[in-house]
Amino acid sequence: MQKPVPSYKKDRSFSDLFIPEIKQIIGPRLLIESTFEVDTRQAEDLTVLLVDNKSIAARVRRPGYLKYRHEFTVRSRRDSGAETELSKIYDGWGEWMFYAHAASNNSDDGFACWMLINLSSFRSQMIKYRKTIRWTRQSNNDGTYFNAFDVFSFRPAPPILVDCQGIYECD
Repeated sequence: MQKPVPSYKKDRSFSDLFIPEIKQIIGPRLLIESTFEVDTRQAEDLTVLLVDNKSIAARVRRPGYLKYRHEFTVRSRRDSGAETELSKIYDGWGEWMFYAHAASNNSDDGFACWMLINLSSFRSQMIKYRKTIRWTRQSNNDGTYFNAFDVFSFRPAPPILVDCQGIYECD
């Protein structure tokens, strides 16, 4: 017997609890210190990295899956035939993906670990190196399926990880 399909509203309300912390983590990575030349000639101390109206996907995994901290999952199929996150990413949407494991069900406890994934590098490597990247397709037993990708099976260049915390080698 299939589990009922989780509602978008329920899933979204959980991840939305973490938006303030996600902004605190990503914000500094979108600002860089200006070069000496820019500072002295243009009076600009900081530069905002622009991503041409590309968005940042965000996914917060519920507690209990830390043994998979080196993986990120993306919904890859729905029995209903509705478009999935993976097809949107493959179509070129999104510049980065913030992926985290909640430390608990209380957003005040923050994240046990997180990673910021460069989706352009992900797409490029999936085209060139798909056979050497470790990934699996799994069912949620509710009419939805996801692919789990092992970040350490991707090549170092172009790097897939922009930054991370608590994901073994990135610490």
